[in-house]
Amino acid sequence: MSIELTTVSTDYAVLHDGETKTVLDTLQPDTDYQCQGIEFRTLPSLGKELSRFTTVNDVHFGEAICGVTNTPNQGPTYKSPANDPHPEFMSRAAVEEMQQVKPDAVLVKGDLTTKGTQAEFQLFLDCYHSAFNENLYYVTGNHDAYRDEPIHSQTSSRIDLNGVTLAMIDTVRPGLTGGTCYDRDIDWLDELAQSTTQPILVFGHHQLWDPATPHRSEDYFGIQPDESEKLINLFARRPSLRGYFSGHTHRNRVRQFSATGDRPWVEVACVKDFPGSWAEYRVFDGGILQIHHRISTPQALAWTEKTRNMYGGTYFKYAFGQLSDRCFVVTRS
Repeated sequence: MSIELTTVSTDYAVLHDGETKTVLDTLQPDTDYQCQGIEFRTLPSLGKELSRFTTVNDVHFGEAICGVTNTPNQGPTYKSPANDPHPEFMSRAAVEEMQQVKPDAVLVKGDLTTKGTQAEFQLFLDCYHSAFNENLYYVTGNHDAYRDEPIHSQTSSRIDLNGVTLAMIDTVRPGLTGGTCYDRDIDWLDELAQSTTQPILVFGHHQLWDPATPHRSEDYFGIQPDESEKLINLFARRPSLRGYFSGHTHRNRVRQFSATGDRPWVEVACVKDFPGSWAEYRVFDGGILQIHHRISTPQALAWTEKTRNMYGGTYFKYAFGQLSDRCFVVTRS
């Protein structure tokens, strides 16, 4: 097992060697370092810190087995103990770690449950709402909306923090895996961009379709092509919309589109299996940092070291992403 650079911030970095976590602290911002053959540069100092918040996605309360697909013999699959299922111990650990950074808000970007039952939803609330109370905000994902009576989102949520406004939108098409961006949310975001002088970050469950893709799928896995283009066009018209952040794909990835310049279209990996992710956002007067964290309790690391090998051994490279997909600067203007 090779040593992996998981996290880089302004003044520390985190390495993982299997189930062993090493923190390199007292580092300097915007400085090159080398450790155990790994070269990296710390994130820049962006001035006075104004606020901070955290996100998770794809927690999947109720899931019993990881790695199940429609493709025969694509394994391996992994089953956690029935008396302490992996969605529960992974989320408990994520909550514990997020509490340490004292976030002003915690956002959950969908797939709160596996089958969309009220019992699974209650497990989610017992874990997250009991920890963060009025600072918790969530939208649902496709897994929460497969039943006749889907779990309902807190849609069009506006969260004003010092230095940034957060906007959560509903991207779910009930009963379907792929998502959408509703006209009501396009209009709401347009009005929001006109009403605030702060930078706005937008959060939803589904990722966007890339307009450079030559094939327009009739049932894209994320937000459908026409609706993706509507959201991209809105961002192009409203420069205060500084980034879009999703889950759904269970991977760390950042893309830029030509119409929106350096503004990131971000996917963050899931909580429930490898790498076991949550994201921290630090808001400064000179910019905003995304800092990816790998959940690192002993129980969580033992589980995610197993599940990195899912899908015929391809999952690690797919889910982990590059450092630039995990830790980066979001510009304020």
